[in-house]
Amino acid sequence: MAERVAALVVAGGRGLRAGSQIPKQYRGLAGTPVIRTTLALFTAHDEVDAVQPVIHANDADLFAQATAGLALLPPVPGGATRQGSVRAGLEALASLAPDIVLVHDAARPFASADLVSRAVAAARAAQAAVPALAVTDTIKQVDPAGRVTQTLDRSLLISVQTPQAFHYPLLWEAHRRAAEAGREDFTDDAALAEWAGIEVSVFEGEPRNVKLTTEEDFARAEAERVAGLVDIRTGSGFDVHAFGDGDHVMLGGVRIPHAGGVVGHSDADVALHALTDAVLGALADGDIGHHFPPSDPQWRGASSDRFLAFACERLRARGGSIAHLDLTIVCEAPRVGPHRDAMRARIAAIAGIGVDRVAVKATTSERLGFTGRREGLMAMATATIRLPWSGT
Repeated sequence: MAERVAALVVAGGRGLRAGSQIPKQYRGLAGTPVIRTTLALFTAHDEVDAVQPVIHANDADLFAQATAGLALLPPVPGGATRQGSVRAGLEALASLAPDIVLVHDAARPFASADLVSRAVAAARAAQAAVPALAVTDTIKQVDPAGRVTQTLDRSLLISVQTPQAFHYPLLWEAHRRAAEAGREDFTDDAALAEWAGIEVSVFEGEPRNVKLTTEEDFARAEAERVAGLVDIRTGSGFDVHAFGDGDHVMLGGVRIPHAGGVVGHSDADVALHALTDAVLGALADGDIGHHFPPSDPQWRGASSDRFLAFACERLRARGGSIAHLDLTIVCEAPRVGPHRDAMRARIAAIAGIGVDRVAVKATTSERLGFTGRREGLMAMATATIRLPWSGT
């Protein structure tokens, strides 16, 4: 039986040093909340079976908006310390009983899928393992007055990152022992594991896997992120559905009262279907029918926000981001105008982008064709995305 792997992402901090009015993990970076980029790495990874977020109790609304559509376990509130937050996440995972747990900081959005794979492999080979980088600067020890007392041998030193990987039962037991002993002062899980007598190994980290802490960190990361996303692509999407029995239509993720319903295998949301195909088209990654075939009964009546969220996750798994989504709906009825802002907000939430990156327009076909005869409605969409340059 394959070992089950869970990722525990700690996002309960306040991030005051980053100089924002909201916690740093919810700030946008190249148009996407930091926490969404971090979580999408794990939800899209083939070796990760479950993702457990740990958040601050006051951040439930921020979290829901930033992570809409991602396949996550329900978030749990963290503790007063990072250690307490990890313990809360481990407790939440007890019913799942994973074999391996990866503990990662939400404020490290630049970790790669290869790093996650190395973490899983390292945990399979050892009881615990952490990603590490060699120290290249000279490190000196100073006294309280700021006088140098010793120059340390940097060949014996490393800097440690996350995700840190552990056998779940060992880390869970170590956290319980530390809590019983009144120890809440460990700065990372590797230090706690060492205290508990668990042997900790290291594996290769990544220089780009930095933790965003200060305003300067965000400014540098934003500049590097935008500069690195130089492969700009555009995709288009189109969808049509006929009217049928019912009392509402779904458009852009919004339920709109109507004299009839819409015929379709899922909830027949032409707006979200067109947007999904636009994103997949920009990625050259098939279409909605390829990933969610109508012949599969599991998608009967499914909410179409799952389709758009899936496409956006595929984009983020490749290190990309959405620059803009443009949607045009063609119908004689229902009227789209009164629902335009709600649709923009819902699409932005599903895609994990700012509402200023979503345009929704509506028009009629001047009573021509099937839309003019009020037999159905259609939607056209364009997605502009940014991807890292691959050199090809």
